[in-house]
Amino acid sequence: MSCNGQSSSTNKSETKIVENKMKTIKLNKIDFLTKIANYEANPNEWKYLGDKPAIIDFYADWCGPCKAIAPVLEELAEEYDKEIYIYKIDTEQEQELAAVFGIRSIPSLLFVPKNGKPQMVQGALPKSEFKKLINEILLEKK
Repeated sequence: MSCNGQSSSTNKSETKIVENKMKTIKLNKIDFLTKIANYEANPNEWKYLGDKPAIIDFYADWCGPCKAIAPVLEELAEEYDKEIYIYKIDTEQEQELAAVFGIRSIPSLLFVPKNGKPQMVQGALPKSEFKKLINEILLEKK
């Protein structure tokens, strides 16, 4: 399940209240360039800058499937707290980042291993599938 539509209605005051309790980490372009990969300095080469593997959730506040997986990602961020990061990028606010990664439908999730190439997964996944992908792609456990 994913969203392709566009909308700009958001309630920012509610979002801020929820964000303070979140284990997931919101990213903007500057954070992305310093914590994930500096695609401006290295446009032809992926070089992950993080110290732990990561999942990057490209989402929008108006997207139903995005809202559906948000609590799952929070649970996973808590469960895998010492092993991975879970980042969130609002595609409405960070349109350049969405364009760089060719995001056409959301949610789109980028699984970024510490070494190796990132892998994109689209749509709302069940928690069990997230855990399977985390273990296989990010933690290299079979």
